[in-house]
Amino acid sequence: MARHHLLSTKGNDPVAVCRDVCGMQAQLMTAARMNIAARTRGLTPADIEAALWQERTLVKTLCMRQTVHLLPAAEFHVYAAAVRRSRVAAVERIMARFRITAGERDALLRAIMETLEAGPVAKGELTARIRPRVSSRVRAWMDRVWNASRLALVEGLICYGPDRGQQVTFARVDQWLPRVRQVAEKDAKRELLRKYLRAYGPATLRDFSHWSGIPVNEARETWEASGDERADVSVAGRHASLLRGDLRKLRESEGSARGVCLLAAFDPYVLAHAGKEHLVAPRHYKRIFRSLGWVMPVVLAGGIAAGTWSHTMRGARVEFSVHPFEPLTRALRRGVEAEAEKLGSFLGAEPRIEFAGP
Repeated sequence: MARHHLLSTKGNDPVAVCRDVCGMQAQLMTAARMNIAARTRGLTPADIEAALWQERTLVKTLCMRQTVHLLPAAEFHVYAAAVRRSRVAAVERIMARFRITAGERDALLRAIMETLEAGPVAKGELTARIRPRVSSRVRAWMDRVWNASRLALVEGLICYGPDRGQQVTFARVDQWLPRVRQVAEKDAKRELLRKYLRAYGPATLRDFSHWSGIPVNEARETWEASGDERADVSVAGRHASLLRGDLRKLRESEGSARGVCLLAAFDPYVLAHAGKEHLVAPRHYKRIFRSLGWVMPVVLAGGIAAGTWSHTMRGARVEFSVHPFEPLTRALRRGVEAEAEKLGSFLGAEPRIEFAGP
């Protein structure tokens, strides 16, 4: 929790938060902003937007598990190189069903990069402009399976640009982000594993594969090569690893976390391990992890899921509905109310809280 900025929220740097949690999942930008806000103090939505679109110290792109993330721009090339092989292979398996050749694939990428030469282009416009330049098989793939940008995104050639109304835009990475030295895949994977264990250890190879989206057989080589950096531990009878340098910090920790946090949908703290036994009792699992991959906002008490919550904006008011798994103590209720006040301030709205029964 300390590594996730959940024990002390004195800072107000969204880039530091995204760095320390290994990227903030952001297919729902509202949730991503709130999850950054849960880890900071005094931050505004405009500060996050400025980091993304003016300062460009954050970048929005597809990354782990083929999902949208906010990453530190300075670390983009490490993430891209580490997950590129598995991401591209997944897209190319689908392209193969349409009998798309290597030449047709390359022509698609060339058309995308040339279309974006003058700057960010909205998704719909990009598709319309490249459509006449690609083969009928590529057009069929675009229509039935993926949007036109998917291959270039997973290759790490493009990223998201600022929204235009309701449409996202895409930009060329070589124009949008500062130029940095490219990272070899092997080195990038080792660094990604270090980052993951620093944020989420103790963890297993299966956990790392689950979080990164890198298949176990591909991730195993990196895991085994890092043996000199990892220490094996047992947590409630479960064997896992953490960075060797973190052993002392773990021994010196209090051993239990305190406090309450309201984490919005798809928070990385909730998603990062294949098994969730450390987070939620099995009988409550489906109250958080819903069908079709939906992950509910979570009330976190002492590092453990104590319930779910939702919010609705109603003009200048934000209404929070809290659904605890068990009756909340008075101290926990006060903690929830304090976190709701904080999120209400971030959203610029007056909070109202309703507690449902367990």
